[in-house]
This record gives sequence, structure tokens and C-alpha cells, in this order.
Amino acid sequence: MHRSIRAASWFFFAAIMYLILVEAVAPWLQLPGLGNIGFTLVFVLFALLHCTALEGARRTGIFFFLSAVVSFLMEEAGVRTGLIFGPYHYGDMLGAKLGHVPVLIPLAWFMMIYPSWMVARAIVAGIAIDTFAGLLSISAVAAIVMTGWDMVMDPGMSAAGNWIWVQGGAYFGVPLHNYFGWLLTTFLVYFLVGRLWKSVVSASAAQRTFAALPILVYAFFALRYVLANSRFPELRLVALFSMGTPALLALIQTFLNRRAATAA
Repeated sequence: MHRSIRAASWFFFAAIMYLILVEAVAPWLQLPGLGNIGFTLVFVLFALLHCTALEGARRTGIFFFLSAVVSFLMEEAGVRTGLIFGPYHYGDMLGAKLGHVPVLIPLAWFMMIYPSWMVARAIVAGIAIDTFAGLLSISAVAAIVMTGWDMVMDPGMSAAGNWIWVQGGAYFGVPLHNYFGWLLTTFLVYFLVGRLWKSVVSASAAQRTFAALPILVYAFFALRYVLANSRFPELRLVALFSMGTPALLALIQTFLNRRAATAA
């Protein structure tokens, strides 16, 4: 069973890397893809399978449940009040809605939350989450890592009509308020997961490459945004620092810092 989950994780990892490549080369070459909904579902399956292979089904269930519930509640409150992310609402491009929020959105949060968590774990390798200070540290780093992803993703997705900022915003049409909402939402998820998990499973040297798959996905996303962003070319520079820096640090810690990799 464990081997089949690992094998499925590798399969969906390859699928995600291909789908990211499809987006990266889209300005020059049209390759078959799955669209936003299909992409999200494939990515969520990869995240669930990979987390299950490393942490087990129970801990993965806790992570996914908290991510889905917290993100949905924050999104629903955000759409209704405009207080959390700024005034916005969703269009019809992302499928059926539960309340004011597409069902796909809580899945998309986990899609991003899990690899960002793995990047943060690599960056702060050796810091345990079973202490309050350690949990605060990794939760804060992971929240920043994921919000850095949204700094590159949100402008293009909103400009394409997936969601609408009612009053626009100073950052490529996105209100700065949005990013404080992302920091808060992701920090809450990571902190709650850490409190329930109490510890993380250490990857052996033999498992290091497999454990790094979500980090490689995050890094490939960063590279995709750096190399190709036809709607907002300026975001290539943002991607280099907001995603490229944590991705590079995580890869260095994972593959070059043996002591950190052992303690991760």
C-alpha cells in the first residue's frame, strides 16, 4: 500500500510538472492542458498522496480538513464583508459555489498550502514544532512563503476574471489588504496543524528526493513565473524574489546541507 501511494505520488508529480510546463510555454506553443479546474484537481491529488506517504493518512486528513475549513470560512467571510482580503467576489469560471465561494477554492488553498509548508520546513530545518516558539517560527515562514506565491499568482488570475476586486488595488489591480489576509489565513492553518501534529516525520537520506518533490514543484512554479508572464511582465522580477528566494534556500538546505536534511 505504501509503495503504491509513493508510486502514485511520482505519477502526479510528473503530471503537475507537465501542466506547469504547458502554462510556461503557452505564449509560444499550445500544448494539451486541463484548464484551471483540472489543474487544481491533479495538484490536490499529488499533495494528498505525497503527504500521506510521508505523514500517514490520519495526519494528512487533519491537514486537509483544517486547510479546507479555515480557508473556506475566511473566504466566505471575506466575500461577505470585504474585511479579510478586501472587497471582492467570484465569477463563474471556477465552477459550482458553496455560499459565495467556489467549491474548488478550498482545494486550491491546500494545493498551495502543502508545498509551501514543505518549503518552509526545509528552510527552518532543525527547528521543532513541538515548542511554541518553533511552531510560531515555521508557521510564520510558511505563511510568508505561500503569500509570496500569491503575489505572483493573484494579479493574473483576477485579471482573467476568476475573481473580481470591486475597487481594484494598487498592486497590479489587487489591493494590498489581500496579502495581509493571506498571511493571516495561512498562518492560522499552519499553526493549528502544528498544534495537532505536535511533530513532523523526519525523512531519511534515502527519502530525501521523494520528500523534496513539493519543493521542486514550488521551484518549478517560480521558474515558470520568472520566464513567462505575458500579462504582467513586471511580475517576473517579483517572482524571482518572492518565490525564487525561498525555493533556492529550500533546495540548498535539502540537497547540500546534510545536517539540516537529516533533521528536517
